[in-house]
This record gives sequence, structure tokens and C-alpha cells, in this order.
Amino acid sequence: MVINLGENSSLLNQFIAELRDVNIQGDSLRFRRNLERIGEIFAYEISKTMPFSTKEIQTPLGIAKANLPTPPPVIASILRAGLPLHNGLLNYFDGAENAFISAARVYNPDGTFRIQFDNLSSPSIDKKHLILVDPMLATGSSMVLALNALLERGTPEHVHIVSVIASEDGVRYTRENTDPKMVTIWTGAIDPELTPKKYIVPGLGDAGDLAYGKKL
Repeated sequence: MVINLGENSSLLNQFIAELRDVNIQGDSLRFRRNLERIGEIFAYEISKTMPFSTKEIQTPLGIAKANLPTPPPVIASILRAGLPLHNGLLNYFDGAENAFISAARVYNPDGTFRIQFDNLSSPSIDKKHLILVDPMLATGSSMVLALNALLERGTPEHVHIVSVIASEDGVRYTRENTDPKMVTIWTGAIDPELTPKKYIVPGLGDAGDLAYGKKL
């Protein structure tokens, strides 16, 4: 299933517009904060699909029953661009466990690239809801690589892939290379093209650089 929250009118569209805007992107603090706020919106929407159980809460005047998510999810992000989005989800899923994946593009002189996977730090994901985040779903190859590495830590109840902006090719590749019964793709926009270097068009550029500064 692919859920594009940007198809509906909401504040999410404003935050994504600011992420894309070259006149605003120079403010890295605002860029990170918008990614964080978008993560909070995704957390709220994803929470509606998760299992809940009824618990009794003692108030000063009696007992109240509340439906609470059980158990908390595991939030996993691909470093480094995924960190602000990760923090936004963590702001809402207070008890979440956390995983971090080091994976990056390594370009060849001819402009082609491979995904270099360096490290994974993760708890068990067995029988839990796994939320895997990366702001941009371009080709989908790094997302699928990260998910396959995580699946070595257990079999989750469900996987939620979260990207602020996806490409049509990235969505297609991810759907073709993951279990459709296990995976839901959440996004805020689906863009039509990729450049020869596989950046999303119109996209927003390099999310990691815009959030944390240019790298060598």
C-alpha cells in the first residue's frame, strides 16, 4: 500500500513547500525543524493503523479507560538525512526503540553509483511495528538494502516506510522488492523524474546537506 498524505490539503503541504523553496533552504535550522514537524504528522497518521489495548488510568477522582498503542514501535533511520525526521516520530512515540543504519551513495567517475552499507545498530524488531525513515525515496535501492539488513534482526508485525518526497521509480522499485502484505509506504509527495545522478525532480536537492551542511 502507498499512502500519499500530500494528496490531501493540510499543513503538511506548507512544510514540504518550505523544504523545496530555494529562498528558505539556506536556513538549515528551519529545514531541520520542518523535517521534524513532518515526522510528527507521519507519527500521528501511522499511529491510527497500529494495535491498541485498553488500560485503566488512575485519576485524582476515579478510573479512566484509555486506548494506548501496544507495543511501542521501532523507529529506524538512514544516516544522516533521516535524523530530523526520526526525531519527529520519536517526539510522538515516546516509548519507541531506535535503530540507525549507515548507508550512502558512492559515485563512480562515470556518474553511476553503488550503495555502500557500513553499519547497523538495532534492537530486535521481531513482532513489532518497524518505522523506517529517509526523507528522500529516489531509486529505492538504499531503502530496500536497509530494510533487508533490519529483517535479519527479526520478523516485524508490519513495516512502515516513511519518505517526505518519493519518486515514481523509487516507489515502484520499493514495491517490487518488498513484501506487499508487510510493507506500507508513506510519503508526502511523489515526483515524476530522476536526474542522471538519480536525484528527484523537482525534489529539493540533497536533504543531508541542507540539514547539516555540505560533506566532502
